Amino acid sequence: MTCTQWGRISMSFSFGRNLVMHVFGESHGALVGVIVEGFPTGLRIDEGRIQAELDKRRPGTSAMVTQRKETDQLKILSGNINGISTGAPITMIIENKDVDSSSYVDFKRRPRPGHADFPATVKYGGHSDIRGSGVFSGRMTAALVMAGALVRGYLDDRGISVEARLTQIGGYAIEGRLPESIISKAKEDGDSLGSLAACTIEGMPVGIGEPMFESIESVIAHAMYSIPAVKGVSFGAGFECAKMRGSEFNDQYRMEGGKIVTTSNNNGGILGGLSNGMPIVFHVAIKPTPSISRPQMTVDLDSGKECEMTINGRHDPCIGIRAIPVIENLTAFCMADLLLR
Repeated sequence: MTCTQWGRISMSFSFGRNLVMHVFGESHGALVGVIVEGFPTGLRIDEGRIQAELDKRRPGTSAMVTQRKETDQLKILSGNINGISTGAPITMIIENKDVDSSSYVDFKRRPRPGHADFPATVKYGGHSDIRGSGVFSGRMTAALVMAGALVRGYLDDRGISVEARLTQIGGYAIEGRLPESIISKAKEDGDSLGSLAACTIEGMPVGIGEPMFESIESVIAHAMYSIPAVKGVSFGAGFECAKMRGSEFNDQYRMEGGKIVTTSNNNGGILGGLSNGMPIVFHVAIKPTPSISRPQMTVDLDSGKECEMTINGRHDPCIGIRAIPVIENLTAFCMADLLLR
């Protein structure tokens, strides 16, 4: 599905039949925005909550994230009168203010390892926006946060919560506070760290989801892999199930307080693609930030020769820190869409 052309390349994707999200803008363009179609009429739009979620992923907030300074001030352009949804598409944007594209000039000729520079240059005939990685930038996830934060009240009213958290950074398990010394050391070394996040959805009624292509796993996995840097998604026990017997893995049923529950949750609250009433649990693997200042090898596309390069600029030493509100709010968007079906 293609939306109106905003900038050099438009990007839009949709989830399901009811809520539809269109993302537009670029990392170093004028703005990043999202259009949400299908949001129910007459519901309160909590601008404060959307702004609070944007603030969680905003750059420049600590030494552990990129030092790009952006206010990420929410602007709602349509679909909202006096804080109530009108039924028209809801358009939300944030403007790009602290843009420095000087360090990106050479990347069309010498593509960065781990980035989309090379395949995007080939795909778009050299016309893709290289500045800040354009539409392939992690900054585009601000649009996903806006769309997801919009529907959080709709989920609250139905007793549904979504919570994501980091469980691991660079092989180190996280218990409470982030391991700042480990992140600082990687940054000092001109390097970066991968991470693992867990997300839990509580309160979903039994039987939500559609068989096969619109199962809960299908919808969530599609959404998570739309986040730049996500390289793995697993549900419940995930890949550990390959080591188990059926007698170990099966979640046996029992009665508790007049409800049918399971004694374990290896299936992550999903059976046959449908919610089974238990917490929906999944994990997301996030690759290390590809922009590192250590020398790396690439190929000069003009000469066809191998060469060494270094990447300058402002980058996150661990993408996972600011990915948490993205995972959480995009998951909320998926759940609202499934409920509206």
